[in-house]
Amino acid sequence: MKLRTLGVAVLGAVGLATVPACQKQEAPPAAPVAQAPAPAPAPKVEAPAPVPAAPVTGGGTVQGTVAFKGAVPAPAAVKPSDDPACDGMALKNQSLLVTDSKLANALVRVRGLVPHSHPTQPALIDQQKCTYTPRVQGVTAGQQVFIKNSDGTLHNARALNGTKTVFNVAQPPNAKAVPRPLPADAEVIRLKCDIHPWMAAWVVVNPNPYFATSGTDGAFSIEHLPAGTYTLEAWHETLGTKTAEVTVKEGETVTASFVFSAEDAKGTASGGVK
Repeated sequence: MKLRTLGVAVLGAVGLATVPACQKQEAPPAAPVAQAPAPAPAPKVEAPAPVPAAPVTGGGTVQGTVAFKGAVPAPAAVKPSDDPACDGMALKNQSLLVTDSKLANALVRVRGLVPHSHPTQPALIDQQKCTYTPRVQGVTAGQQVFIKNSDGTLHNARALNGTKTVFNVAQPPNAKAVPRPLPADAEVIRLKCDIHPWMAAWVVVNPNPYFATSGTDGAFSIEHLPAGTYTLEAWHETLGTKTAEVTVKEGETVTASFVFSAEDAKGTASGGVK
């Protein structure tokens, strides 16, 4: 009887001892942490839709061809590049391109000031397969010029006005087009790449937007030229210039032609105008 009473007493004591322990482990629940409200999403800004330029109408058209007479000098070979980004580049010098006696890359322009209202969209010079595209183009004075690198390799675009460097911009691989201003007194700008020395391009600055570059068939077309009598000039990077007079009538087409030869290259400074 004493042993039973003693066991009950021991169990009771143990039970009482465990109650504080259990109460100590059960900590009160932590107060919820207040979270800062999420920032409101920034309003989406839509790029403005491009406004189409009003079509140019009126005036007349000058069409014609630029030809090359006589034997065509053999183009110098260009050493293939080890740069894989240059695969597909031309392996012959591209300064004189003649096909079936027709001369490409001659810039035909109207000389002098001519009233005009043409939109002056930015001109673009791209670098593809380690080649400037286009090689020759005209721009109106004050028109923006953008330079782009579509190659997966480094280029630099050095612009020269005569022998003076106008700008020299690095062009990282696959770089977006960047604008570069041309000096107000520039007439012929030459572009080169110091990394790939065979690369060359020409920008001819004109006071009016009436110009065109001859294609591989030698053809050119200048449209919407106001009626009047004008001096046309055909410019080529190694052959110099030729001129012709034309009279344009409203709504009509007049033809003009220019003929160069290997003799024109004699006495013409490389890249200059006679």
